[in-house]
Amino acid sequence: MILRRVLPFLCLTVFGACGCDNHTPLSSPVGQSVREIAPVLPPQAVTPPPPQIASPDQQLIEKVEYAYASGVRNYRNGNLMQARKDFDRAVDLLLMSGANLKEENSPLAVEFERVVDAVNALEMDALKIGNGFSPQIEATPADVASDVTFTVDPNLKAKAQAELATTKSDIPLVINDPVASFLNFFSNSQKGRATLAHSLTRVGRYKAMADRVLDEEGVPRDLIFQAVAESGFQPLAVNARSGAGGMWQFMPHGVYGLTRNGYVDERFDPEKSTRAYARYIKLLYNQLGDWYLAMAAYDWGAGNVQRAVQRTGYADFWELYRRNNMPTETKNYVPEILAAIIIARNPAQYGMDTIVPDPPLLTDDVATSYAVDLRLVSDIVEAPLQELVALNPSLLRLSTPPDMDYTLHLPPGTGKLFEQRIAEVPESNRRYWRYHKITPGDTLETVAKSYKVTVNDLAATNQLSVRDSLNGVEALVVPVAPTAEPTRTTTYVSRRNDSLVTISDRFGVTVDQLKRWNHLKTTRIAAGQRIHVAEPAQVATVSKKVHGKKGSTASSARSTTATRRSTSRSRMSSAAPGKKNAPVAKKSATKNRQSAASGKKSTSASSAKKKKK
Repeated sequence: MILRRVLPFLCLTVFGACGCDNHTPLSSPVGQSVREIAPVLPPQAVTPPPPQIASPDQQLIEKVEYAYASGVRNYRNGNLMQARKDFDRAVDLLLMSGANLKEENSPLAVEFERVVDAVNALEMDALKIGNGFSPQIEATPADVASDVTFTVDPNLKAKAQAELATTKSDIPLVINDPVASFLNFFSNSQKGRATLAHSLTRVGRYKAMADRVLDEEGVPRDLIFQAVAESGFQPLAVNARSGAGGMWQFMPHGVYGLTRNGYVDERFDPEKSTRAYARYIKLLYNQLGDWYLAMAAYDWGAGNVQRAVQRTGYADFWELYRRNNMPTETKNYVPEILAAIIIARNPAQYGMDTIVPDPPLLTDDVATSYAVDLRLVSDIVEAPLQELVALNPSLLRLSTPPDMDYTLHLPPGTGKLFEQRIAEVPESNRRYWRYHKITPGDTLETVAKSYKVTVNDLAATNQLSVRDSLNGVEALVVPVAPTAEPTRTTTYVSRRNDSLVTISDRFGVTVDQLKRWNHLKTTRIAAGQRIHVAEPAQVATVSKKVHGKKGSTASSARSTTATRRSTSRSRMSSAAPGKKNAPVAKKSATKNRQSAASGKKSTSASSAKKKKK
């Protein structure tokens, strides 16, 4: 899974955001250039250089300007995905600096607002002709086949029939004209071959997990290839029309045993969604008594299939197919899956034997019941933030959910390290504090300065004296204060797939406040809508009035979690860094110090200072 999706995360833009409802293409067709077309950018779009400011703020602003200028260059050249990364970095440099961006007219607050406004304007231009800065999910085989006229290759069909007797599968396989037409499409057409090849490459990440889950649930293993039709094994795939999402394309509103709230959407968790799929397809099989009908019901809805059976008197998929008692999409759905299974079982016959599946996804899993920022996790396990986001696709923010059990997926071999180091950070501060590994030349003063905290707070948090050196100290826990974004930004123009949940997270306000300030009844908003993110002036107003996997309206796609990578950059909190149960710097000395943070001497075993190795 790791870098399978390019995680459109980071705070600036909420990117991303199940049922195979009326397969709407999830991306542009295969073969289209990956370079998006950017609107012509007028010269004035590049904002003028900021005024000269004394260091170190000037140094930070220069880094921000460098990242922003790189984004503008990529934007002009049509490289929107890279432009988004550059713009994200520009804003992240400010948000992660620890500076008080709320301070009126401070240089960094002015720079922050300037960059946010400039990037917002650029993305609104990009939205007029496309998908903004959001990367597009690759089309699935079902998507590219939706407008294809299928033909049957008699020779290919004959060879497939001859080899069928030796093809091993745990579901019944047949070769008829519908299946043979998909075999021809996948093996002999450029579009079909490319999309299936990509799917069979990605399946390597999830096959071991899926085999285990399907076995545990008593479902045939080869049904994993139903995900070829659903998402092409892309956990972040979202159907723009229906809102169906994830590898198994579950609808946003349905009882599938998957949690969805402002922090997580388990439709995008490969293992949990696979288990939900296995249970649901088994339920359909128990209702209909046939795997082909169960697959058709997964696409069309069990009620529709049952009514078709009642109308015709045939509980047989191929009879319903011949009598045209199903929509075209569902008629194609089952043959497509069967063709994918046959090719996966006989890759050499169809020229797919050169495909190398991705390696299995391996993680260390840690149970959490508290909120912890992924940036702190990145510090602790010494892994890139992007990798952690990619390993945890169900997270809608850069934080695990508070007061809720969540399994945090970490790079292999880092689980014990995480549990050891996270114990040094008080639970109430794990959303804000950071973990700094000491490097040569570090002092309390330089570390405090780099995180914008006071030397006194840093020393007290780690039970050190402000005069102590860091010789023998392995790491420091840094009491970064929660900060809010500047209050001068009172309105915000929503972007594609924004919701009140993601906007509230970004600006450090509550959803209820946003609803009240904007006279909204739901969390759904439209791209380009101007949203008050601070309390507006009080003026007189007039209040306005306002599963079958199918049948969901387009508006349902804009759920509160429609933004897949609404990676929260807000650290808004009214509390100052906690001063109790302060962690201890890892140091060679073992003597206890008077902890200014707690007012007590440390007595716990975990506070013992450890020697640097």
